[in-house]
Amino acid sequence: MPYTRLLPVFLSLLWANCVVAQLAYPARDDSEFMANVLTRLAKRADPLANIYLNKQRAEGMSSIMDQPMSMGKRINMGVRIAQERIRAGDTRAGIADLERILAIVEDGQVPATDGFIFMLHDQLGIAWLRLGEQENCLENHTTDSCLLPIQGNGIHTLEEGSRRAIEHYEINLKKRPNHLGTRWLLNLAYMTLGEHPDGVPEPWRLPAEIFDGDEEIERFEDVAASVGVAAVGLAGGSAVEDFDGDGLMDIVVSSWGLFDPLRYFHNGGDGTFSDRTEQAGLGGQIGGLNLEQADYDNDGDIDLLVLRGAWMGEEGRIPNSLLRNEGDGTFVDVTRQSGLFTGHPSNSAAFADYDNDGWLDLFVGNESGRQPHPCQLFRSRGDGTFVDVAPALGLDHVGFVKGVTWGDVDNDGLIDLYVSQFYQDNVLYKNAGEVQGTWRFTRSTPMPGPDQSFPTWFWDYDNDGWLDLFVGGYNMDELGDMARAYLGEAFEADHARMYRNLGEGRFKEVTDTIGQVDRIILAMGANYGDIDNDGFPDCYVGTGIPDLRSLTPNRMLRNAGGTRFVDVTTAGGFGNVQKGHAVSFADFDNDGDQDVFEVMGGAYEGDLYQNVLYENPGNGNRWLRLYPEGVQSNRGSVGGRVRVRVLDEDGATRDIHHLIGSGGSFGANPLSPQLGLGRATELEFVEITWPATQEVQRWRGLAFNRAYRLREGEALASEVELPRMRFRRADHAEHAH
Repeated sequence: MPYTRLLPVFLSLLWANCVVAQLAYPARDDSEFMANVLTRLAKRADPLANIYLNKQRAEGMSSIMDQPMSMGKRINMGVRIAQERIRAGDTRAGIADLERILAIVEDGQVPATDGFIFMLHDQLGIAWLRLGEQENCLENHTTDSCLLPIQGNGIHTLEEGSRRAIEHYEINLKKRPNHLGTRWLLNLAYMTLGEHPDGVPEPWRLPAEIFDGDEEIERFEDVAASVGVAAVGLAGGSAVEDFDGDGLMDIVVSSWGLFDPLRYFHNGGDGTFSDRTEQAGLGGQIGGLNLEQADYDNDGDIDLLVLRGAWMGEEGRIPNSLLRNEGDGTFVDVTRQSGLFTGHPSNSAAFADYDNDGWLDLFVGNESGRQPHPCQLFRSRGDGTFVDVAPALGLDHVGFVKGVTWGDVDNDGLIDLYVSQFYQDNVLYKNAGEVQGTWRFTRSTPMPGPDQSFPTWFWDYDNDGWLDLFVGGYNMDELGDMARAYLGEAFEADHARMYRNLGEGRFKEVTDTIGQVDRIILAMGANYGDIDNDGFPDCYVGTGIPDLRSLTPNRMLRNAGGTRFVDVTTAGGFGNVQKGHAVSFADFDNDGDQDVFEVMGGAYEGDLYQNVLYENPGNGNRWLRLYPEGVQSNRGSVGGRVRVRVLDEDGATRDIHHLIGSGGSFGANPLSPQLGLGRATELEFVEITWPATQEVQRWRGLAFNRAYRLREGEALASEVELPRMRFRRADHAEHAH
């Protein structure tokens, strides 16, 4: 029997052994136990079933090349080996393989179609372009690297990769001059050499003005390398939070390679971060595509959840990890003792108190493919443990789930759930409350969304007191759609959607009228924050698909007064063309404006890139940071609602609304809300609707540009002193790379 057919049997045995092990290991050894489980699963991963184990796949295919086979099969196998080597990062070896095959074909030693020859040049083009990125953007990284339009220090000093890529793209364009995907990559290659647009042959030139954007803002600079958070890795998650209670935001990031470590970057307050992964007890926590955080046990410390197995099918039966924060900068794995030890491919999860008992529950979105993997709703028992109640509540959803988010869409005091998924309509589960002693959810699909729907969140983008919905699309079948999204032409790729809440949970799609949202394609990681402190939330979308040719800028959309969104990608310096994943908005230097952190890197083993941290240059607008503390509600007040009323310069009053939580479904913001207040002249009041009781509590007399702790039931707000810092600049760093 082939190994792949034995895999389900092996996994069943493994999980049985794990259950037995739970009886044998004391609780303090759970971290070691989880590390052992994850390592065993990673070592036993099957490259036949897991298409992202590129090095092993190349080695396996190469081992059968000495077997008798026809020349045609040998050529096809050679192409596949070359592709796997390029995906694995062994780029020059893959290029050499493809060049040998091209020479054989061009010499007439084997018949080949025009399409096959086009494919060879296309593959060689992206391989050479990728080599140029590796040698310049990675090995000789600057703050301008890979930012579209590429200019300044982003221009490649080692030119071989881009020059050779141009040769292959121009060969193909002479045969297919209207192939827009090839034109896009050709223009990008010329741009890396500083020769766009004038150096691009006129028939294939794309105009420089397509990258101009809608308006100017001050440029954000990537300071990740100089402050110590530019970890190189693959697709992964980010969770930003003050994990040790020192008033400074720390960062935890994952990279989804099976052996890739979780990394904890501690904010030292001196303008730099230090890697404290081992000291924090996180050694052995490997893999993980996404992260989420919450104070699940109501002890005042923010805990972590690591999600694993997404995109891997049955190979993704890898346990998630719940990591309890001990309050001293260390974490302990409590997955088994909490009741969360399961094995499903999981891409997204979200905490909320669905039954308003003051304890956070957890919904986990699992991916169903050939085998069903129902989603799970873990209800908190109130003692740090959970029980799955999804079947009883009708939330054992089966689908290829890519995003989940909670929000009270009809303002009835009961939090509702939205599920974003591939190949089926997205689903809104409305919380019907307790009916005859049993909690109930009703299913509806008022907003089907893209065919391949990915990141999602609830937010009040227009500040009318009703939660609106963002949904990102992911699929792209035609490479030219990357250019069409910028050229203003019609395209077939799935694009993002925006749904405005008309009141009482009735939604209307406003994508076509809100501006720019319908230009966002290939959305992966994404989140929202307020980059200009005007009180209207903006959003940043990481883009890309595993295909190495998908080089399209990550996009920043600024919310212009709650009526439209404008593209500030180029002006703000956000247009990195590498794969963008988890996004977090946070004020890392406590200067009152939100910076933007993003995990970069693709799915294939060699599609590595370093994470970025864009420093906010500042603005003159006012701000407020809040630390809500629930008493009857969950300690972090997740799911609660903030309303701030201010008096503007023109004498008019306006309200600013915020949903307490971590933001988007792929990337996590701090749970403490930071609100922009624009040019307000007076702060009339701050109001919180506490999630468990729905009681509304109001504070007056608070000042601008301050941080306050607001405790449920207490009339007085206590000011929080935030330590200030300045980011270490690259020109003062000993190791800027």
